Amino acid sequence: MQSEPKSEAFDIEEARRVLGDVFAPWVQDLGLSIDSVQCAPPPGAAADWQPGAVLRMAFSQRLCRHGGIVCGQALMALADTSMVIAILAANRGYRPMTTVDQTTHFMRAVAQSDVLADARVVRLGRTISFGRVTLFSAADNKPVAMVSSAFAML
Repeated sequence: MQSEPKSEAFDIEEARRVLGDVFAPWVQDLGLSIDSVQCAPPPGAAADWQPGAVLRMAFSQRLCRHGGIVCGQALMALADTSMVIAILAANRGYRPMTTVDQTTHFMRAVAQSDVLADARVVRLGRTISFGRVTLFSAADNKPVAMVSSAFAML
């Protein structure tokens, strides 16, 4: 990703701008949208609250393998992208980073449905950050994959 100036506030509009301006064109082709970003705990949040973001990948036959199943590559790209947005939310602004590790556990197939990614920052570090993403089928809100990842902060 190219370097972008850090904004005064990182909100959903800034997250949408970054998604549209910074990511590679093929990521744009995934049909991602940002449902929410959480930079600070809401009133009454649990002690283990974590900053994050929720992204949606619109269903498209172009993302499916034979049989109408959303392919794993698209799910992994959704998880990676959503974790970047979550780290930006935790950082409260743009900071270049690169994926160091991503482990995906596929739990069940998703077909004919949008996919939701709930990305949470487990640890925001100066040089490396860690996160987890749960992917859900929007049709029934059941989990389809769990992802853990690490990002080098550049």
